[in-house]
Amino acid sequence: MATPKDWLEGARLRTLPAAAAPVLVGAGAAIHLGSFSAVRSLLALGVALALQIGVNLANDYSDGIRGTDEVRVGPTRLTASGLVSPRRVLAWALACFGLAALLGLILIVLSGHWWLLAVGAASVGAAWFYTGGRRPYGYAGVGLSELFVLVFFGLVATGGTVYVQTTNLPWWVWTGATGIGLISVALLMINNIRDIPTDIKVGKITAAVRMGDSVSRGVYVALAGAGVILGSITVLGAGSSLWWIATLLLLILAFPGVRAVMTGASGRELLGALRNTGLSALGYGVVVGTLLALTSALAA
Repeated sequence: MATPKDWLEGARLRTLPAAAAPVLVGAGAAIHLGSFSAVRSLLALGVALALQIGVNLANDYSDGIRGTDEVRVGPTRLTASGLVSPRRVLAWALACFGLAALLGLILIVLSGHWWLLAVGAASVGAAWFYTGGRRPYGYAGVGLSELFVLVFFGLVATGGTVYVQTTNLPWWVWTGATGIGLISVALLMINNIRDIPTDIKVGKITAAVRMGDSVSRGVYVALAGAGVILGSITVLGAGSSLWWIATLLLLILAFPGVRAVMTGASGRELLGALRNTGLSALGYGVVVGTLLALTSALAA
């Protein structure tokens, strides 16, 4: 039987910081714009975390029944290992999607922006069809997975957190959203770099498989670097003289993951880099969100 630790592995805790980070940036932006709501920010955080756990469990289910998780170098998967029945894993995935939908509906009622129902439906659809359905886009290897991560875990999560608190979305909100979105793509990239040998064996074509190991590593570094630059631009664009602090801290946060990737870490060695990239994403949210909030406080 599956233990609580097995379920935690199935939820893939290393990816959860990337779900929280855009909400932290959005909350900091809302404070800066003078319209922060703790209740709406917490609801947005709940939506993001529920969606992330839901997509992780849905991925576990879909890859498990396809047999693409039978050869792995990463943590044990619930379905492929036989620890949990596929139906039960699917039920928990759907429960997480249902919770995200419920929290999102409450947020929409509070904000009055009913058109966001379409955005919520698109988010759940993107989460499911990543590896679910007859033709999952996560197996296409043409960059759709990376694009949807940028859109939903960057632009939508950050911009949505701000929008439900104020309809004022200055340009620097979008640079902040793009920055965390690119770091989330880097998180996906390092996961797929680790799995290149086993994905090739089972016929799973990701962008990393198509580009190859060396190019994928270069893309990871470029994504991490772009995240640092955009985070700094966001703080500077909001009128803060503390942009240099953002640059320094974001570079420090990005360094461990970049070092591991550039020194050729592979297989299980990349699990640490995966964790560090997740922490880098969370750090981005804390640093950028805090500096945005402080800018408002210092100006008052």
